[in-house]
Amino acid sequence: MPDAPDISFREFQQLIRAMYVEKDLARGVDGTFMWLVEEVGELASALRQGTPQEIAAEFADVFAWLTTIANVAGVDLTAAVNEKYGSGCPGCGRLVCTCDDAEKP
Repeated sequence: MPDAPDISFREFQQLIRAMYVEKDLARGVDGTFMWLVEEVGELASALRQGTPQEIAAEFADVFAWLTTIANVAGVDLTAAVNEKYGSGCPGCGRLVCTCDDAEKP
């Protein structure tokens, strides 16, 4: 398969919405969250003993399910990411974080 063109967060969120919105809305936030948790577990397993291809596939699954929850909850991921991280670290405000390692930036 040829390389697909890069897509933005917004384009990816629209793609996931177009493919799955009816199923996602019927499942709701709680049901969708459970699928995300399952995928995070699969990512953890792949990180421990998976091939690079399996690891990449699990990252894609986690990202897709996170995007699905955003769709169901009515969150624009592009706007949310820009608002929280667009000007730098939310903790120290710098582009290269200088927060203490014990802090969660």
